[in-house]
Amino acid sequence: MDKAELKKAFLERMSAKMGRRAVLKGMGAGLIAAGGNGVFPGIARAQQSGHIRIASIKVIDTLDPHFTGFLSSIQIINNIHNGLLKITYDGEEVRFEPDLAKTWELEDDRTHLFKLRENVKFHDGTPCDAEAVKFSLLRVKEGEPESPHAWKLEQLEEVEIVDPLTVRLHFSQANAFLPVALNGSTGRAGTIVSPAAVEKFGQDYGRNPVGTGPFRFVSWRENDAIELEANPDYFEAGLPKLERATFVLMNEASTAVAAMISGQIDGMTDCPMQLVPQIEAFPGANLYGEIEGNYTFLGMNNQRAPFDDINLRRAVAWALDRETILAQSYFGRAIQAYTPISPPMTKFYDPDIATSGRGQWFDLEKAKQFRAQAADQGEVQATYMMAERGPVGTRVAQTVAPMLAQIGIRANLELIEPATWVQRRNAGDFDLYDFEWVADLDPDEAIYPEFRSDGAWNYCGWQNADFDQHCADAQVTLDTEERRRLYYAAEDLLMDEAPIAIMAHMPIYKVFSTKVDGFQYIPADLVNLHSVSLTG
Repeated sequence: MDKAELKKAFLERMSAKMGRRAVLKGMGAGLIAAGGNGVFPGIARAQQSGHIRIASIKVIDTLDPHFTGFLSSIQIINNIHNGLLKITYDGEEVRFEPDLAKTWELEDDRTHLFKLRENVKFHDGTPCDAEAVKFSLLRVKEGEPESPHAWKLEQLEEVEIVDPLTVRLHFSQANAFLPVALNGSTGRAGTIVSPAAVEKFGQDYGRNPVGTGPFRFVSWRENDAIELEANPDYFEAGLPKLERATFVLMNEASTAVAAMISGQIDGMTDCPMQLVPQIEAFPGANLYGEIEGNYTFLGMNNQRAPFDDINLRRAVAWALDRETILAQSYFGRAIQAYTPISPPMTKFYDPDIATSGRGQWFDLEKAKQFRAQAADQGEVQATYMMAERGPVGTRVAQTVAPMLAQIGIRANLELIEPATWVQRRNAGDFDLYDFEWVADLDPDEAIYPEFRSDGAWNYCGWQNADFDQHCADAQVTLDTEERRRLYYAAEDLLMDEAPIAIMAHMPIYKVFSTKVDGFQYIPADLVNLHSVSLTG
């Protein structure tokens, strides 16, 4: 197989195929067609104008792409930074294409050659060159403090600088996950940051981000707003179109909807499902959303009583009536999840999963059988940590608690503010919590960092060496059928030992005023403002 065939085969295996699904209440302007270098030659750079104000609903932890674990942060980060690769979507298929890279060549299945765009500069005026790429990749792989995305580059052996605009990446094994890892938004491992800015700001880089993106960071006013301004030297001709962008930090989604209807803001990064009917009834807004690569779950602390008991966890997993949860918590807009692999991962998702016998679903009798095998046969007390965060707020907890009562578990609901919720989850200071992993475009990112024994996001503390090995084997397997077999084996262990009770795959909604043009919906929870403009 020659190099061209190798790359074609690699990308065909890695691309997450997307079925066509209608975007509610209209799509934005069509995808801007670009040449091989993503630029229209000979077209003058557009003059920026307009100031867009967007309500940012969820917690933003940091604007350092190498350290954030929140898509709400990436929604902003992706307007400030670029990656070696980027995610594109044409309504049919998600692809991973060159971004800061001008070309990407597979010399063999372990060696990747990237030629960078010429004359790209960071917002601080320093060059975005091979040295900056090497710095960024090694910051993720081996920097201190350790990046939670370091696992994505575990197999990277060397970053070779061929010349000032060319890097060759050497891997110890074939890396099936690489296209996802190196995209500059959800992947984060391939997001390129200014070495000079990191040196200047150190651990405060997340409050002073410097990238190459269409917008430059201006300020972050705590509990108020994050301000961006146009990068007039952005490398994509004609972009950005806006002069300024303000992400208004709002804790209350209902307040954001009211501001949207009254014209005080132009968009919302997220719209909780319970508020979607208000937006649908408002003629001045467009709603975007479909089932994305995600799953929601009830997490249990495997490292301490009572949920260090596998039979108690299994009882919980089978006690959840998913149909009721979908109706009451997700307003009938989500679909039942049986395993973490979701519909957008077309090459791995089983459309007949409901009749396959794999995964978890509601079976109260089976739940009671497991409950009868648990060590504690009395009423179990468990603190259920919840916060007004996520697409459905506290509705899941309120729906699930009575279901747990049927198997002798008293869930004591504790409402805490989102930042404290995050701190406690990360510290393992909980019995129960519900959460959602979103914007997953490959099975590896859907389960590996979340449930690997030493995974950065394994907050439930579950450990299974066979699961770890299945995922590790899948990472270096380019054959799709074999990868599917390995991920199914890993999922089967996960669903059987039940560190989580899986619930739903859901749509993620974005809202923009009808005076906003050019928003390009990507089913990875992104809010890219690159091509957005304002009319009227």
